[in-house]
Amino acid sequence: MTSTTQGTAAEAIVAEVGGPENIISVTHCATRLRFVLKDATKVNDKALDKVPEVLGIVPQSGDRYQVVIGGAVQTTYQQIMNLPSMKNVGSGELSDAEVKAAERAKARGKFAWLDSFFEYLSDSFRPLLGVLLGASLIIAFAAVLDAFHIVDFRAATKSASWVFVDAMWRSVFYFLPIMVAFNASKKLNVEPWLGATIMGAIMTPNFVSLTAYSTVITDGITKYVSSVPGVNCVPNTTLGTVSCVAHVFGIPMQLNDYGGQVFVPLIMVAVLAPLYRFIKKLVPGSLQMVFVPFLSMVVMIPLTAFLLGPLGIWLGTGIGSGLAFLNGHVPIVFAIIIPLIYPFLVPLGLHWPLNALMLANIASASTGHMDFIQGPMGSWNFACFGATAGVLFISIRDKEVEMRQTATGALAAGLLGGISEPSLYGIHLRFKRIYPRMLVGCLVGGLITGLGGGVKTGIFAFTSLLTIPVFTPMALYAISIAAAFATSMILVIISDYRTPEQKAASAAERAQAEADLALEAAGSHAKAAPARAVAAVGAAGATGGVATLVATTDISTAVAGKVISLDDVPDKVFASRALGEGVGIVPTDGTIVAPVTGVLATVAATGHAYGIKTDDGVEVLVHVGIDTVRLKGEGFTVLVTKGERVTRGEVLGTVDLEAVKAAGYDTTTMVVVTNTKNLTAVTPRTGEDVVVGDSVIDITR
Repeated sequence: MTSTTQGTAAEAIVAEVGGPENIISVTHCATRLRFVLKDATKVNDKALDKVPEVLGIVPQSGDRYQVVIGGAVQTTYQQIMNLPSMKNVGSGELSDAEVKAAERAKARGKFAWLDSFFEYLSDSFRPLLGVLLGASLIIAFAAVLDAFHIVDFRAATKSASWVFVDAMWRSVFYFLPIMVAFNASKKLNVEPWLGATIMGAIMTPNFVSLTAYSTVITDGITKYVSSVPGVNCVPNTTLGTVSCVAHVFGIPMQLNDYGGQVFVPLIMVAVLAPLYRFIKKLVPGSLQMVFVPFLSMVVMIPLTAFLLGPLGIWLGTGIGSGLAFLNGHVPIVFAIIIPLIYPFLVPLGLHWPLNALMLANIASASTGHMDFIQGPMGSWNFACFGATAGVLFISIRDKEVEMRQTATGALAAGLLGGISEPSLYGIHLRFKRIYPRMLVGCLVGGLITGLGGGVKTGIFAFTSLLTIPVFTPMALYAISIAAAFATSMILVIISDYRTPEQKAASAAERAQAEADLALEAAGSHAKAAPARAVAAVGAAGATGGVATLVATTDISTAVAGKVISLDDVPDKVFASRALGEGVGIVPTDGTIVAPVTGVLATVAATGHAYGIKTDDGVEVLVHVGIDTVRLKGEGFTVLVTKGERVTRGEVLGTVDLEAVKAAGYDTTTMVVVTNTKNLTAVTPRTGEDVVVGDSVIDITR
């Protein structure tokens, strides 16, 4: 179906990209509609390009497709999203991160199962980055107050005000299992709220109340008596905690506090996914809404409570006990192993049981009320932060705005709050090259700690810059974490955190963004005839003169030099005629002049672009150089202002051609008619050397 049969441009665009059923999502930038399609081969390129509102089309890799609209892109986007046929299509339901994750999934490594495993972990945590950062900054604020002894934030008894502050950040970490279950379910194509509900069942006040007990001392023997019949509680001498077992319908069930656990929901959803698909095949479609969730809950909640939940806890406890044994017998090995295994424990949530062991060490007289785990753990944290600092350095250097923002927040949360999750889930699990470099930093820091005899602390502290004084010996700890930080950072900077393919994709995205900036700088290029009357005609009538409208029949050069075809211009936006027909000029002089008489509709502050509307409605864009917007005006001088009337040949500005070349940019200057499709013909004159005043484009109305 062609656009001529459609009622609006929005309907035509949707029809020519394959219809609503072919659209996964659509978003927009400053000038372009960005489609993610099911099948890009269904796009009718020729018909789409003939839609009057479309300035150009830009097919991309995979099933991504761009339609250049110009300044009216937001209006067109809203019209598309308001179409009744688009009501079931996502308004950008696939975020940039999700689109990139999908692209990464197409490029498997040598071990596909390992890629799938890391993607499962990464996609289960990445959407939580924002709330993790928010909670981390609250912790960082509290850590600052604690470090300066303004508030004892770790005290057992605190005022209601600080208990409330605790709740503000603990909400994220306590309910993390439910959030992870939601995302993991979404990743494995299970109804997300079903996964969240199953995980939430073992975190309800009803379930937690089963672990309540009171202490009774009889004949010098301490007993732990549950307030619920059928529950037995006994002490765990290794962790210094109390474990309870409930007998549910005669079956023993180990009770645990699942707050903050992430390994349990990951295991649970991995088991739920095949069960969910089996039940969907078993239950008729008309009954699935009720019976698929019902049967899934009936099976998975008991399975999680009796088996999968305790399995996750048992794994963590076993690791904690093993580390205590290792530290007591081979402390130097322990100091190296802790920072090396932490990068793998944290994504699985197995580091949480170690927190209990840290607290048990501090409470135990046998250890002198000192913990031996947090010191070596600091090497892991600062190796993690060092890798993030390396990513931040590269993102600033390469002008990667999104990654720069992510790395800045993660680094602040790490250095001030000692929180590694934002770095880990937001960056490191997304780019597999980071882990080997980070592990080298962990090894260096751990080795220094071990050779120095180990590091201990008497409090439970987040390993950040603010808590360095709580470790003993402080100098050894400071040297260890500084070495871990510097090693990881330098290795990431030297070798980059991206694969060659990811770097190429990133460079392509930057080039696209720069093209969008150039389009935006050129202003809105609507193809409708200008609404305003010709200023010269109005002025003549007001003074009693004779109004004569002079038709534009040709356009002269904007600069002296060699005229070339747009096909030979090294910029795909101009070469594709997305902005209209015209010419390129390889300049021999740095004086930029007006190629037509008219009103300046656009004057870029950087001096690299000028837009002029003639009295009879021809719209001309002069663009000086390729990607010269990045020079931010350096080497350019602007002599006119927006809204000013100029005559053909009048000087608009100047450019230092040698300075532009020295900066590494092409000086080719484009002169294009941006409303080419409103004219009968726009004919370039190429292959000639021209001076100011010579015609380079013929216009037929």
